[in-house]
Amino acid sequence: MGTWTDKVIVITGGTDGIGRALVEECLLQGARVATCGRNADKLYQLQTQFPGAALFTQVADVSVENDCRLFIERTLETFGKIDVLINNAGISMRALFQEASLDVIRQVMDINFYGAVYCTKYALPSLLETQGTIVGVSSIAGYRGLPGRSGYSASKFALQGWMEALRTELLMSNVHVMWVCPGFTTSNIRQVALNKDARKQGETPMDESKMMPADVCARHILDAMEKKKRTLVLTFTGKRTVFLNKFFPAWADKLAHKFFFKNGELVK
Repeated sequence: MGTWTDKVIVITGGTDGIGRALVEECLLQGARVATCGRNADKLYQLQTQFPGAALFTQVADVSVENDCRLFIERTLETFGKIDVLINNAGISMRALFQEASLDVIRQVMDINFYGAVYCTKYALPSLLETQGTIVGVSSIAGYRGLPGRSGYSASKFALQGWMEALRTELLMSNVHVMWVCPGFTTSNIRQVALNKDARKQGETPMDESKMMPADVCARHILDAMEKKKRTLVLTFTGKRTVFLNKFFPAWADKLAHKFFFKNGELVK
């Protein structure tokens, strides 16, 4: 039996990218998995991909508190407990702050930050009983503010600060709290990123083939969970960015500007 055999693992946003890779990997390792997403067809595809598996799915928008409450309650009704909660659901943006609708910032914060808060609030009583694990899938943008993604960076800074406080509060409870910063990973987060008008961008501005595959990222996350790491920063670019921003912040400002702008225009 492996570490995750028969463990109940809850993964928000499990229909695409890192979330879907986590669902697949957890099921392959013998876990019982509950996941949610906003697209019923994609959740149905998951069910058909794993017929007979211990997989519970529910349509839910994590920015809506009641959706989160119902998802956690029905997970507990189905499996009886929660051993791991992975707050993975997220959305990005691509727009300069001066041009962006305030609704862009609000939507990103509601999904990336409040979605994690809502699900954790309702899952926490069970996690305390099981002495389980809470994971937040953050971003390098939680360490370094990224131009054109001000709302995204704000949401990830908020997520990491909140999780650090939560980790400290739960230090004597044996509940493990960890946040993960994957760096650039293959997913559809850039295609569905919000533009300045809060509409889906519809395309990726970056070369996805050069990024870490989502399944590799998922295995790194599960390995870090098993080792009870505090944080996990992935990819050389991610680790370099965190290092430079910590020790050479002014230089990091210039490098980030050079990476995201060309001839004064936002390009990535």
